[in-house]
Order: sequence, then C-alpha cells, then structure tokens
Amino acid sequence: MTYFEFLLVPSLEKVFPHQRPRRQQETLSLTCLKNDLQSIQLAYTLHKNINGAPKTNVNISITCETLPNIHMRFVKCVPSLFPAYDIHDEHYLTTTPGVFPDLLTPFSPDGSVAVLPGQWRSIWIDLISDPNTCPGKHNVKLHITDELGQTLWFKEIHLHVIDASLPEQQLIHTEWFHTDCLANYYNVDVFSSTHWNIIDHFMATASHHGINMILTPIFTPPLDTEIGGERTTVQLVDVYIKEDHYHFEFDKLLQWINLCKKNGIHYLEIAHLFTQWGAKYTPKIMAYKEKQPLQIFGWDVPATDPAYKNFIDCFLPQLLHFLKNHGFTEKNTYFHISDEPALEDLSHYQAAKAIVANHLKGYPIIDALSNYDFYQKGLVSKPIPANDHIQPFLDNNVEHLWVYYCCAQKLHVCNRFMSMPSERNRILGILLYVFEIEGFLHWGYNFYNNQYSLKPINPYCVTDAEEAFPSGDPFLVYPGEDYKPQESLRLMVLSEGMRDLRALRLLDSLVGRPYVLELIHKDLDTPITFNHYPTNPQYIETLRYRVNQLIEENLYN
Repeated sequence: MTYFEFLLVPSLEKVFPHQRPRRQQETLSLTCLKNDLQSIQLAYTLHKNINGAPKTNVNISITCETLPNIHMRFVKCVPSLFPAYDIHDEHYLTTTPGVFPDLLTPFSPDGSVAVLPGQWRSIWIDLISDPNTCPGKHNVKLHITDELGQTLWFKEIHLHVIDASLPEQQLIHTEWFHTDCLANYYNVDVFSSTHWNIIDHFMATASHHGINMILTPIFTPPLDTEIGGERTTVQLVDVYIKEDHYHFEFDKLLQWINLCKKNGIHYLEIAHLFTQWGAKYTPKIMAYKEKQPLQIFGWDVPATDPAYKNFIDCFLPQLLHFLKNHGFTEKNTYFHISDEPALEDLSHYQAAKAIVANHLKGYPIIDALSNYDFYQKGLVSKPIPANDHIQPFLDNNVEHLWVYYCCAQKLHVCNRFMSMPSERNRILGILLYVFEIEGFLHWGYNFYNNQYSLKPINPYCVTDAEEAFPSGDPFLVYPGEDYKPQESLRLMVLSEGMRDLRALRLLDSLVGRPYVLELIHKDLDTPITFNHYPTNPQYIETLRYRVNQLIEENLYN
C-alpha cells in the first residue's frame, strides 16, 4: 500500500525535496494569449511505502484534444555551495548551501515517473498557445495511474485562450553568449563544424526566450579573464600581416551573421574593444604572419599604444563596411569600450574611447557602468546602470535607458539567484514597463568557467563558478548531451517576465499608458521602484490575469 500526494503548484513555486510546497495553484482556470504559454507545476511525493521499496513508479499523462502542444519536463535539483552572500536581505528562500530545483530535463517518453518516499519533486508543464490556436476554452486532462493502471489522481485544467497575439518584443535583450565555453565543455575545436552546430542550437534557444541581441566575438572578448591571463581564443575575424599592412577576412563572421538571421537575432553586440575594469589594455588579438599564428595585442599592450590605434584605424572601417553590406548598420549594431569601469578609471576610459570615436559616429556605445559621471561627460551614449544604481539616471530623465544586474545586486533589487524566490526574477518585466527601459543586459547565458576563466567547470556540478558568484548568476542554460542546451527553471521564469512586459505593452496600446500604470499600482501603498516592489507572487499572477482579461475586454472597442 502506498500513500501518494499530488499537488498543482504555480510556476513561481520552487519545490525543494525536503519541504512541502508553500503554495498550491489557487484556480484551475488559466488564461493566455495567442503566441503565449501558461506554465504550471505538478508536485508529488510518497509519504509512506510499507513495502520498503526505495521508490515507486507511477504513470502520468496529460492530454487536450484542442491544444496539441503541451510540454512536460522534470525539475531536477542541482548543488550549490555558494547560494548567497553573507550580506543579504530577508527576501531569499534560503541562504544555506544545498540542492536547488533548477534544471529542466526531458520527460519520460512512456510517462513513467519514479516517486521517492519522503521527497518532494515536481514536473514543469507548459501549455503552449501558438498563433494558430483557436481562441476559447481548452480542457487539459492530467491523469496519474499506478503500475496496475488504477487511477491515483485526476485533474482537469481549463485554459482560456484570448483572441489576441502577444506583440513582438520591443525590448533589446542580451545575455552574454560565451562561445569559448561551448567549445571547452564539449571538447571540440573552435569553429569546427560541430562547434558551429552547437552555437546554432544555443542561439536558437536564446532567441526562443526573447534574447534578440548576441555578444559577437570579432576578437576573443576581454571579459572575466585574469589580468595577464587569457581565455580560449574565439576570433571571428582572421587577421593577416602582409608587408606591414593588415588584411582581414570575414568568412567566419559571415557564418555567424547567417546563424543570427536564421535564429531571429536582430542585434549584434560587438565584443569590447578594450579590457574589462578600466579600459587600460588591449584585447587578445591573434594574427597570421608568414602563415604562422602570433598574438599581436593583449594585456602587454596599453590601450593607448600607437600600434593599437593604427590597427583600429585599419580594422574598424573595414568591419563597418562588411557589416553594413550584410544588414547590420547603426540601427542594430552596438559597440562596447570596456565593461564595468569605475570612477577612478574615467580618464583611461576617455582615452580609449577617443581612439575609436571617429570610426563609430552614429553607432550606439553601450557599457555596463554605475556612475552617472560617465554619461554626464558624454562618454557613453547608452549607459547601462545596475538596477541598484539606476536612480540618478532616472532622476535625470536619461532617454533610451538600459539596465543590468549581476552577482553584486543582492540587496532589495530583483535578480535570479537560485536562492531567491521566482517572483523576484519575474518582477523584472513589470519594472521594465514602468520605467520604459529600452534594453536589458546580463553577463551569463552560458558561462561555464570559474572566476577569471582560470579553468572550465562542469555546470551540472558547479553552479557558482567555484564559489565565486551566487548560484544562478553564471548561466541560464545547461549543456545537454546532444549538443543542445537544457533550459533552467530560472530561464522559464525570466521568459514569463518578458511575456508580462509584452502583454502590458499590448494593453497599453488598447487603453493607454496611464490606465496601465494605475492598474499596476492598484492597492499598493507606495509607487514601484527598482528596489521597492511587491514581493508576493500573487501580485504578479493576479496582475497578469487582469491584464489578459482587460485585453480581451478592449479588443474591439
């Protein structure tokens, strides 16, 4: 005799093995738009098994005659030795090392699920509505049987599809794409046919979740690299030195661009032209001279070295000409000088920018930084402040503002550490709407190195870059065995937030922005800011339900 328990829980719930889920799904009547999806979880446990078996198998099926595209995956736990900094706020699920629900793996083809005594597990369920889904009510049947075929549990979920499609995403969204990490993890040659195949798969998943800008390694990005050290070379532009002149070949860059177009990547984010943390040195650049490879720039060459200026003067005009010929112009090509310069680096940054400024007139220059002086002095046309340093930029009405967060944004602001509740991840979409943010940047789509890229790591075993960054900061996807990424629970929740943003903008187009802002702030004591926002998941769920409802009510007005 067995004692099972099955619960439907919201997508914002994290189901830990050692504790009963905090919340159940309050209603089985769900809504979504076309070109949208509604996610829910099935949590399950076995309280007692008097036969003494280590686990018991059940069979789970989910069917809907009118909604054929339903996706189920297991939510697997991964380890974290460093879930949070010692300085943190009260809005974490836990700050204790352990295992965290995050990895989404394929569901059993035969529907068989192993249930362990004394452990809670969950299954992630996506009810997917494509542009051709019929509007109206869809009845989804969730049926669980034992090994003899006897019913253990049955639920019917009602999904109401609204006759309006989510609009195209306006937000520019980049999660830094680490090409070298893919080659390292899969142990393949850089830009081999297998490597290109892997890049294609990881690009496709990124684009599917609204990542529409991609970090493009014209040269090996000078990011997360120990000073004096180096990362695996991933250089899309081949450089040749012939009789003291530079010659450039862009065949690999063209292949990259073609993959971007194939996968719906609309913006190129050109890798930084100077080193991280101050723009004091040049990036690693490899060249061929008399058919022999050699490194011509790197940590040993100062940013203002005349040789680098000469190189830039030769390179950038040819690069821009090539990009324009393939559809990437000032409107969709973005450049970086240096990542995260501090105020004391302002003069170095200014000198570095002066080297490239004449070539990049009209092109947006974006950099993650948190000091308003860089913008005030005209050094960055599109500053990207961290969400805990954005207020001076908002106070000064900076137009076309971007925002980012990373490991350092640990107090009060939204983020996506595994140790944080999912509502702290999803609220981003609402904040982006309220403050009319143009772009969002994060450094870790697939960073599978330890800190400073001293060595590669296995992200299934090490989720914190060897206790350098809280788990959940370095990557959003895991490298699957079939050269395809496996998604994380955090990626799915982030994607929910981005769809919230698109739904809010659709409602905005129907009823006006003042009405939508009033709806967002209804029943709140104070206005929403980046460090003060509702922290209960019901707020987000109720708001999105109401937004969908209002879209339907105002469609034909």
